[in-house]
Amino acid sequence: MTKLVLTKTKMRQGIWEGLLTGASAGSKPNILVTHQGNLVPGVSITALDTGTDYAVNIPIPLDAISDGMQTLLIIDADSETKLGSIALMAGEALGDDLLVEVELLRAELDILKRAFRRHCLETS
Repeated sequence: MTKLVLTKTKMRQGIWEGLLTGASAGSKPNILVTHQGNLVPGVSITALDTGTDYAVNIPIPLDAISDGMQTLLIIDADSETKLGSIALMAGEALGDDLLVEVELLRAELDILKRAFRRHCLETS
């Protein structure tokens, strides 16, 4: 379980911006952002004056801008806990919100699979 809390502040010009709070003093958080199981490059985490808060900037990858529903998953790499997600919809209007929920469930299932595999390796 993580004490980190990620709050979106804005998204502009292809950059998602957020505020990450709850970090231990002097310890920079380690977050990962994935899209379809691949790491998103160019994620920046910048310490703010408080020492426990960080500005997070996530560039939206070009391959995430396509027809349908695309989800970027934001994960605390140390605890493998989901901090948030970015959902993008483009093209044809989706029939209902169920498709969005299924995409989010798939992304969270990927986290569980990685954690389970790591657990199996550690306990072997």
